[in-house]
Amino acid sequence: MSTVTPLNTALIIFVRHPELGKVKTRLAKVIGDEKALEVYKLLLQHTRQITLPLNCRKFIYYADGVPEHDSWTDPGYTKRQQFGNDLGQRMANAFGELFEQGFKRVLIIGSDCYQLRTAILDDAIALLNGHHAVVGPTFDGGYYLLGMNHFIPELFKDKAWSTDQVYQQTIKDLNDLSQSFIMLDKLHDVDEAADLEVNGITI
Repeated sequence: MSTVTPLNTALIIFVRHPELGKVKTRLAKVIGDEKALEVYKLLLQHTRQITLPLNCRKFIYYADGVPEHDSWTDPGYTKRQQFGNDLGQRMANAFGELFEQGFKRVLIIGSDCYQLRTAILDDAIALLNGHHAVVGPTFDGGYYLLGMNHFIPELFKDKAWSTDQVYQQTIKDLNDLSQSFIMLDKLHDVDEAADLEVNGITI
């Protein structure tokens, strides 16, 4: 029986390059491209600050090409490319890749949750010792974190991605598959202009 250690725990972080007009497009419709870019840069900085102290392997998966030098170039982060036709496929491929490498616990986050903290991530990792999966729901009906201690490909199929149905559809799959899971506290993502005030972000 293999021992679970920080070295065989992996955190996936899905990101985009902070480029004008290409990030936070829903937000940009209200506050403009330049301010939306500032918000995204703030979110990237926050995501880096809360993940840096984690005692696990960290993998940055880019949606749009892997840069040689950026804020994730520091030691402790391994850069990779997302691939797949939709968000579900891209997440499934990242999870599958890392489980095939021998990791025993794999978790994923994006870079949209300003309320996420290092302690929450530490708790999520620890909870996978006693549960097949851990899910962190968002108020908009999605999730800010998904973790599992073995690959469950069904969680990435037949989902209405980027809608308020994703979390409920994921929980239904876990129940249907008789997978034990635990929910984290519900948090706010930053996608709409109203989310800025909720998160205390001023630009």
